[in-house]
Amino acid sequence: MPSPTPLSTPPNVIAVIDDDDALRDSLVWLLESVGLTPRAFASGDAFFAASHDDLGALLLDVRMPGMSGLQVQQRLVDQQARLPIIMMTGHGDVPMAVAALKNGAFEFIEKPFNHQQLIDIVQRALSSAEQQHQRQQSIAQLKACFETLRPKEQRIVVHVAEGMTSREIADHMGISAKTVEVYRLRAMKAMGAANVAALVRQAVALSLVPALPPAPGTRD
Repeated sequence: MPSPTPLSTPPNVIAVIDDDDALRDSLVWLLESVGLTPRAFASGDAFFAASHDDLGALLLDVRMPGMSGLQVQQRLVDQQARLPIIMMTGHGDVPMAVAALKNGAFEFIEKPFNHQQLIDIVQRALSSAEQQHQRQQSIAQLKACFETLRPKEQRIVVHVAEGMTSREIADHMGISAKTVEVYRLRAMKAMGAANVAALVRQAVALSLVPALPPAPGTRD
């Protein structure tokens, strides 16, 4: 399996967006006290005016003048940003926080909050971001391996994942079943698949074929 170009390590930079100067300064101090790197913004507009590609998570106040927390979140969703968002809510803002969760927010915490509780949530958000980063690395490496395959080998990987037998693939492609087997083994070796089941999982991960729907009666 060829070695991919290493991707950057997941960051531990935490953006803090809150219009309350005192709370914002307090959060900066708290995050720094546990070895994290905060980046503070007084508004959503200020946040979007700066680069935020290196962030690990976002602490976001729900109710702010100008752009609200929900509007900031929606803009990030529209940008397809995969940033874990922790919503900070005041009294009476829980319905807004629930709406944020439905829109993909990682968690919400009510003010005034316990410092340790907040740190625990932030650490979980960073852990989630790191897992997502590792998945992206794995997919990037898998994609690089797939792209090294010959066109016929790529087609055979797809047909195997579609559930076709070697004979069916041979008839479909106009080649011998023996050739299908040779190409399939080459593809498995190049992609590091120990068996056909692993090759199928890789094809699903690369979106070459759709994942199977849940069996009837099972839960997501």
